[in-house]
Amino acid sequence: MKSLNNRGSYVLLTLGFLFAVGAAVRFLPSNLATAAEALAANTHAGDEVPQEVVEVATAPEARPIDEVCFTAETAAAITAEQELIATQEDQLQEDTLALKARALELDSRTAELNALQETLEARWKEMQTASDEDILHLARMYGSMKPDQAAAIFNQMEPDFAGNFLRLMRSEQAGLIMASMETRKAYAVSLKLAELNADIRDSAASN
Repeated sequence: MKSLNNRGSYVLLTLGFLFAVGAAVRFLPSNLATAAEALAANTHAGDEVPQEVVEVATAPEARPIDEVCFTAETAAAITAEQELIATQEDQLQEDTLALKARALELDSRTAELNALQETLEARWKEMQTASDEDILHLARMYGSMKPDQAAAIFNQMEPDFAGNFLRLMRSEQAGLIMASMETRKAYAVSLKLAELNADIRDSAASN
């Protein structure tokens, strides 16, 4: 009688364990079958294996946990998030390509502007050279004239303009022309000539 009671208690404990394991079957499907098989193997020889143990041990393999735990709403949310990430990646790639194209365009425009600036600078130097040559040519013409004839022309010039011509002449030629100019005009021209490179002279004197 006592043996029957012990056997009945063991069966009840076994059933209770199976019910506890059954509650977790959707989270641990593979481990449940292993536990059931181990329980059946540990049953004393000659003891009858409960039907629940047999059913669990021979049950078909449960679905993977990721298929069991995710609801339809969760799966839809994950899919939507993945689609959003893919869209953002595509947009980022398009923006990157657009920026590269813009950078190439800016580089091309910069090269064009640099070439234009070089052309303008070269043209400006040519114009300056031509202007200097014209001034030098006029200075030679005035220097070849008689001093009184050149002085009559210099009297009509602004002092700084006349001074630029006189600077390009030999000192003897410039002196003869200034001597034939009106006194006030010759004085004004002399002041302009004295002001030329005055900053250089002041800097040299201070040193």
